[in-house]
Amino acid sequence: MPSGVAQKGYLMTVEIHGTVADGYEKVADAFAANFAEQGEVGAACAVRVGGEQVVDLWAGVADPATGRAYEADTLQLVFSSTKGVVAAAAHLLAQQGRLDLDAPVADYWPEFAQAGKASVPVRSLLAHTVGLVGLDDMLSVEDLCAWDPVVKALAAQTPFWEPGTAHGYHALTFGHLVGEVVRRVSGQSVGDFVRDHIAGPVGAEFHIGVPDDALERVAPLLDFPGGMGADTGGPPDPTMTAIFTPGTLTNKAFLIAPVLITSFNEPQLLQAQIPGANGCTSARSLARIYGGLVSEVDGVRLLDAAQIEDARTVQASGPDLVMLFDNHLASGYWLPMETAPMLGAGSFGHAGLGGSIGCALPEREIGFAYVMNQCQAHLVGDPRSQGLLDAVLACTA
Repeated sequence: MPSGVAQKGYLMTVEIHGTVADGYEKVADAFAANFAEQGEVGAACAVRVGGEQVVDLWAGVADPATGRAYEADTLQLVFSSTKGVVAAAAHLLAQQGRLDLDAPVADYWPEFAQAGKASVPVRSLLAHTVGLVGLDDMLSVEDLCAWDPVVKALAAQTPFWEPGTAHGYHALTFGHLVGEVVRRVSGQSVGDFVRDHIAGPVGAEFHIGVPDDALERVAPLLDFPGGMGADTGGPPDPTMTAIFTPGTLTNKAFLIAPVLITSFNEPQLLQAQIPGANGCTSARSLARIYGGLVSEVDGVRLLDAAQIEDARTVQASGPDLVMLFDNHLASGYWLPMETAPMLGAGSFGHAGLGGSIGCALPEREIGFAYVMNQCQAHLVGDPRSQGLLDAVLACTA
């Protein structure tokens, strides 16, 4: 295993822990390079191929304030990588015949019919085409953490565009929209459903709402170098600029309540159910989930091939009204784009603000996960994760 890698920004030596199967050494090299060259602080990467674990790596510091080491079971908040797991919950209900993704949301959530939304299908929530990227009025942190105030506000909200005519990333509202449908159909909160029916069957740990006894294992997020919105030395990123420009759709989508990156280190936000943004997991667990979507993990496959095909079929393509660049969206998942190719054609998954990602490639039965505590200002195509993904592809070619 690589060791003795000098870590940028910290006067210490990083030892890489874990295992890689024969033939996957390039992934370990890429992981070590992230510490040497990309300012990594604490991180983990895991890969499953054909249901078998072939990469399980972790290194660095979980909490620089205390020096606590990053461990295999360190829990990491993964921001929007949570969305892919929430989408899996909806697809599992569809596979079971309990949820029709093309039926009106109001069939399951009658209050949603307000403000001209009676005919909006569930798939529109998954595909970011419903136009409910934000709310007319900002919520308090307490309301964001309480669930009912958010879903009541979304049910009453008039869409910002005619549903189905455009797409824009529902940065925070996605989780409540899809999560409320999951709750209405299953009778469980989305966090409980994910725990019992997505994570549990494949031996994974994925919390949407961290329990008391797991809080001490969470690695605090570290803000972008210089803080969110800081000058990176290059041309201003139009999406980052729009996040902090009041009145823009981007601002409404990312700031439905006054919370920023490090706000999510607070127990109040860690323990709430904010399923568009506050899932906490390990790379090992997230790879088990994505591996279980496309192959058997410990004898369990979460979604069959037909449901996966439905999940990764493109639903929206072109200019994103929130992200301000062209992208390709499926039913709850991002698809490869030039700046973020993931595992190439056929792959699907979801990245999180700051750098984390979970994704899969059905044709090669690959389930991949990368998590970290040092956030970087790459809204898509983080070089740390893409370097690892490229290495995985090279090893499985």
